[in-house]
Amino acid sequence: MPTFLYKAKTKAGEPVTGSLVAGDRRTALAQLGRMGYFPLAVDAQEIAAAEQPKSRSVQLELRKRMSQRDVLTFSQQLCSLLRSGMQLNQALSTLAKRTTKPVVRVVLEEVRDEIVQGASLSDALAKHPRIFSKLYVNLVKAGEASGALDGVLERLTKHYEQAGEVREKVVTALIYPLIVSLVGLGTIIFFMTVMVPKFAQMFKEMHRTMPLPTRVLIALSDLALTFWWVPLVLIAGAVFWYRRQMRTAPGRLKIDGWKLRLPLVGQVITIGAFAQFARTLATLMENGVPVLTALQIVEDTMTNQVIADEIKEARTRVTDGTSISTPLAKGKIFPPLLIDMLAVGEQSGEVVPALKNIADTYERELGYRLKVFTTALEPAIIIGMALVVGAIVLSVLLAVFDITSGIGK
Repeated sequence: MPTFLYKAKTKAGEPVTGSLVAGDRRTALAQLGRMGYFPLAVDAQEIAAAEQPKSRSVQLELRKRMSQRDVLTFSQQLCSLLRSGMQLNQALSTLAKRTTKPVVRVVLEEVRDEIVQGASLSDALAKHPRIFSKLYVNLVKAGEASGALDGVLERLTKHYEQAGEVREKVVTALIYPLIVSLVGLGTIIFFMTVMVPKFAQMFKEMHRTMPLPTRVLIALSDLALTFWWVPLVLIAGAVFWYRRQMRTAPGRLKIDGWKLRLPLVGQVITIGAFAQFARTLATLMENGVPVLTALQIVEDTMTNQVIADEIKEARTRVTDGTSISTPLAKGKIFPPLLIDMLAVGEQSGEVVPALKNIADTYERELGYRLKVFTTALEPAIIIGMALVVGAIVLSVLLAVFDITSGIGK
């Protein structure tokens, strides 16, 4: 369908401009009337046929780059506009004009056009699965059904803020060990490929037999310079194997199982998954999403396949649509503490508060485990790098001492 550029005025007399998709000019005028605008000029936008696929591909590429921060900002601003009494299509038009990011503008304009043509907000958002998750779409659908869309958007904003805080904890905890590892690795590569060859050439010109540690160091340096491509091939092969395994259900299940059994790291992954499970399920149930549907959405949000399969099994064991703790207790993944806290909430009729309490508990536990992990990892990295660099320096000094002692004799 063609795109029409329009100039119009709102009921308050404010000028607005924009674009919309319609079958013909008469349909475009009708859409503007439903948006509450008084058309001043409506003209078809001429787009060459050769340029249309290119424009579409650019839009698709832009959509891939819309971040969770953009989604969070969109939710906050849309909630504020709806609470001010603005109509949904007008709110989307306002947000599309205000944004400075092309990706956000493209998506919001398409969502607005879908709504103008009669679609619900949840249906319009569902056409952008790379941006709006099933959790987001189902909560918006529940908000539309209850007539409290602004309240749902506020809870969504809070949910994504809390999830973002958990991710920031993990990233912050890993930044320092990563920097230390990179600096140490760079130092070792510099010594082995630059400094050691220079010392080796100097020792060779002296025609002296070097100590065994020095000869071993020079041999390793020669191997590093000759076969530098071997580590790159091994890393590329490992990445290829990992991606290939993650594309198959058995392979992903096996790798995710290994992740959960890793020392320290496995505990961090497991506790983070429990916190995400409780927080997401609480948000869904708080907004009126049925238990079985909520468990299905939570299952889809899990990044670890082992835990996702455990939730799937629990979902098949939920018979009355209310009790969750009993089906979870029959599995082997979820701990007794989580199940007991959830069971108490079910008995008292306060499932959502119980889930929020569980999420808070495991998020605090996640922070503690991250602290333990980084506390153990940082000195291990520093000691390992110090031993390697120290061995290199010692091997060179042994040769220097041997040469100087020979000169003295």
